[in-house]
Amino acid sequence: MAAIQPPAPQGSRLHWEQAPRRLRDAFEGWAGSAVREAVTQPSGFSPGVAARLRLANGRRVFVKAVGPDINPDSAGLHRREIRVMEGMPASAPVPPLLWSRDEGEGGWVALAFEDVEGTHPRQPWDLRELDRVLEALVRLGEGLTPSPLPAERVPGAPGEFPRTGWRTLREEGGRRRASLAPWFRDNLDRLAELEAGAGEAVAGETLLNFDARADNLLLTPERVWFLDWPHACVGAAWADILIMAPTVTMQGGPPPEEVVAAHPAARAAAPDAFTAAVAALAGAYTEWGSRPSPPGLPTLRAFQQAQASVARDWLLRRLGEASTPADTSSKATAWRLSTGYSVSVHLGADSSGGESKPALVRENLERQLYLAFRELSLLWSPSIGVHDNFLGRGRWVFGSNPVDRGQQLHAE
Repeated sequence: MAAIQPPAPQGSRLHWEQAPRRLRDAFEGWAGSAVREAVTQPSGFSPGVAARLRLANGRRVFVKAVGPDINPDSAGLHRREIRVMEGMPASAPVPPLLWSRDEGEGGWVALAFEDVEGTHPRQPWDLRELDRVLEALVRLGEGLTPSPLPAERVPGAPGEFPRTGWRTLREEGGRRRASLAPWFRDNLDRLAELEAGAGEAVAGETLLNFDARADNLLLTPERVWFLDWPHACVGAAWADILIMAPTVTMQGGPPPEEVVAAHPAARAAAPDAFTAAVAALAGAYTEWGSRPSPPGLPTLRAFQQAQASVARDWLLRRLGEASTPADTSSKATAWRLSTGYSVSVHLGADSSGGESKPALVRENLERQLYLAFRELSLLWSPSIGVHDNFLGRGRWVFGSNPVDRGQQLHAE
């Protein structure tokens, strides 16, 4: 499975000192203490202020705030998150909302949360951390079923889930439609019909984050925390793992089908309904990724393009349309582990329909070697070194910081 390497999820950040003085005064008035230190947090797609604050009295708080001139949609999303967080049960693994301020239309919106001394999951994904996150996601859904929020506070997933991406591309024609790979251009009617059923498919009674991904998670030794709830809605318990899966894959994790298999609700979902949701997700990412970048979010479209690449491949596999290693379109290379195991690696074209380029071939090879190593219970870590002649007699050295484990692969 070849995927585009995604950029970091980042919005255009303002420092705390760049927020209006009236907003900072209001916060310090509530806190009863002055801000002594503000550290801007770069990760995440919301533009504006996102900072961890240390107060003079020793307290630590995380604050995010946005004004009307940064991005026209962000203030509305902050307002939605306030409504959700005000009803979030204390038992949920979600940093509590401590304070908020909404200056109304044309003004600033700010939220202050309890600061969590945690870290985002490592990239590429560490399998042990991924297992923790997936288990926590299951428990999150169980704890938020039925939804603890009244219907007037949070919308239903059927109305929120994107399901018009393929239809939009089919109806508008032009450059964006022409840029699709041939299979997708030729099957737009089928894809539009599939995605139309996604709304009904994701109906349910679980309160969903609806935007679960690595930069919206914090890990502590005791807990996995789920951040950023402006897109929250009520729907099928498996919708969060569905949305998260392509992002896990593109950031060095397992294929989406393996990710969702870890969730009981996803395993129990009707296959046709689940496929309809995958089709809708792939269409949405494909259509969104071809739009111009929105104000204050310079890396969003490239991130969505990477999600789309994985989601399209996933959809093809669920529809039985993807090439298999036995196809003549794949080139097989045998690899032998120095420990005595053998691995067969197949190099094929990317699901976008283009020819396999060196970077994509390398990505495909890395993916299959990664899966082989997972089966062997070995660790995939950022310390991997790869020789440039990996398609010849190159050698892969697999290590785990701080000590190199010394496992090797040799081309045969």
